[in-house]
Amino acid sequence: MGLFDDINNFLEERLDEFLRNNPHLELQAIEEQLREQEQDTRKLIAKLQFEEKSLQDRILEIANNIQTWHSRISKAQAANRQDLATAAKEREAELLRQGNQVWGQMEGVKQRIEQAEKLLQQVQQKRQEVKTQSAQAQTAQTTNTYSSDTEGWKRGADSPQYRRSVDPLEAEFQKWELDDELEQIKRNMT
Repeated sequence: MGLFDDINNFLEERLDEFLRNNPHLELQAIEEQLREQEQDTRKLIAKLQFEEKSLQDRILEIANNIQTWHSRISKAQAANRQDLATAAKEREAELLRQGNQVWGQMEGVKQRIEQAEKLLQQVQQKRQEVKTQSAQAQTAQTTNTYSSDTEGWKRGADSPQYRRSVDPLEAEFQKWELDDELEQIKRNMT
């Protein structure tokens, strides 16, 4: 186990060092995590909205049943059937309790949707911030690389070889000599 731990620690150290040297890559990894979290939050919101719709449908169904039993209470009382009226009242009360319970569930789902939407906004905002930081870090690294490359070019421009190649006659001779060498290499290969 010690060997695997050593290798794991070594790889983690190298990865950390690499990310320190390339901060834009670390920011891209964070951005990817935020993108995944945004997708997961959107899926959660869709699931909760579906659940809310199901609960609303259930509430409407219960409300229709309550209306049915309420009218049955009236019919039973008009017909002087107190046994049926009492049973209908109990059924109506049971449906009212169910309706209240489902209503409470729907309110809980609505609160969870609001929380998920706030979370989505926060994730989107954070993702945009990270995206901006990543672009800035990449631009800074590109600028640093470009400036170090141009320094090399500037040093090369001051070299005597560069000054010689600016001479058109020198350039023509160098091209002719290079072509001649290429021809000799081709002949030697055949």
